[in-house]
Amino acid sequence: MRRVLMPLIWRVVLLFGLMPSAAWAICDVDYVVQPGDNLFSIAEAHYGDRERWTVIYYSNQGNLDGPSVISGRTLFIPCPPDAEPEEAVVEPAPPRQPSAELNLLTGGNYAPFTDPNLPGQGLVTELVNAALEFAPSPVPYAITWENDWSQHLSPMLDSKRFDMGFPWAKPDCTADASNPRCVKYHYSDPLIEVPVMLFVRSRGGMAYANDADVVGKTLCRPLREDVFDLDSAGRRWLSEDKITLLQPQSAGDCLRMVAEGRVDAAALNLFVGASALVAEGLRGQVEPLEKPLSQVSLHVIISKTHWRGTSYLYRVNAGLRKLRESGKYDEIMSRQMELFWAGLQ
Repeated sequence: MRRVLMPLIWRVVLLFGLMPSAAWAICDVDYVVQPGDNLFSIAEAHYGDRERWTVIYYSNQGNLDGPSVISGRTLFIPCPPDAEPEEAVVEPAPPRQPSAELNLLTGGNYAPFTDPNLPGQGLVTELVNAALEFAPSPVPYAITWENDWSQHLSPMLDSKRFDMGFPWAKPDCTADASNPRCVKYHYSDPLIEVPVMLFVRSRGGMAYANDADVVGKTLCRPLREDVFDLDSAGRRWLSEDKITLLQPQSAGDCLRMVAEGRVDAAALNLFVGASALVAEGLRGQVEPLEKPLSQVSLHVIISKTHWRGTSYLYRVNAGLRKLRESGKYDEIMSRQMELFWAGLQ
């Protein structure tokens, strides 16, 4: 039975400075959210590491309002996996099979989601493999890597050279059914929900309490990243020229522009931003704000003109449901999150 960590105990821990370290954590407990809490502060109190807030986030999505915590709700604080990164065991993707019935397309250089050199060839790749293993009446399948992402939708998926592709963000097709991505593709159930953060200059950069704080600002997002969340129905920041958006080639370019004061913030998904922050050596100069700007979901997609589109999507979605019900989804998420953050230390 899980223990419940009561707010009084939590306050005593903070009062006496008994902050847990990576080796000693207050975990495998239920915690009642207090006024003023956020996922960063809860992770710091339980793990001694604010960056491990995603371990809590992905274990409690049913009890969260998007990436936000709600006072009075109970969250489960899991213990990080015991395995060291080099000892973690992950299932490899199947090798390319010329006779495969189902051919999937992805690409590299997208940590922690997809890359042949990552553990399990990436978090999303491992989830897709596991979902297909859990799918009813499994069929032989193969995953192909093409690092030129600009070729994935057209011509590779449009021409049916490959059956399905991943991971792709989904626009708000309810609000904007005319979006070309909505018109042309079917989407699986979400593989993962990803927080999008504003990375700003440390100590004195831009603040973000609500969307009014963004209007009139200059943001940066890499050229290959989608901008659906910046131009959603409730924002229209781009279509109505409410912000200036710069789009260089990489997340690292964006973070350097933040550090140099050339933009107010870089709007990046948490994992891409955190990886680039370390790679560019900008810790201490640039940091993510605690309030997420938005949340995007990543999916498997298939052309609406694919003759087996419905049956293939059913296979993926049924496998995802069983994966979650089995508990293996949570195990993969927890392990991959720990691997990711440990790799940035």
